[in-house]
Amino acid sequence: MSGFGDTARDGGWPDETAGVLRLPSGRLVRGRGLRHPLPSTAPTPTYAVYLLGKNSPQVSWETRWIRWPDFWLPKDRAYAREVLTEAWNRAASPDERVEVACGGGRGRTGTALACLAVLDGVPPEDAVDFVRRNYDRHAVETPWQRRYVRGFAEPSRVR
Repeated sequence: MSGFGDTARDGGWPDETAGVLRLPSGRLVRGRGLRHPLPSTAPTPTYAVYLLGKNSPQVSWETRWIRWPDFWLPKDRAYAREVLTEAWNRAASPDERVEVACGGGRGRTGTALACLAVLDGVPPEDAVDFVRRNYDRHAVETPWQRRYVRGFAEPSRVR
């Protein structure tokens, strides 16, 4: 590998990029904690979804912000579904590097990644375990976040 130009075949992130979750379809999405510095050895995202209780940070790439307080659930669940669906769709492009991030990179980020796994075909009851095995073993921190993921397949259940 010679650097940033060597990206995975599907998803735009180099194979060795920390925090990258490979979904069953091959889509790649990086999860990250915003309280940690941006990795200096990895490329920047082309599109990011920030899950925060307040406005997202100013960055040079395209972003969407989901108002999502720490340890809780998105304030507007229909909007969260829309934004996460867009992230999942964009992750299919080899030209996109999609990032999902919250403060610590575990609870809200893990929950959003599990929702992306559901969109990708992982059964809702298995999505949290999938993310814990393939992203972070502490991902999805609260019982209500786990319940949100289980209901994500049925939009009427996550309102």
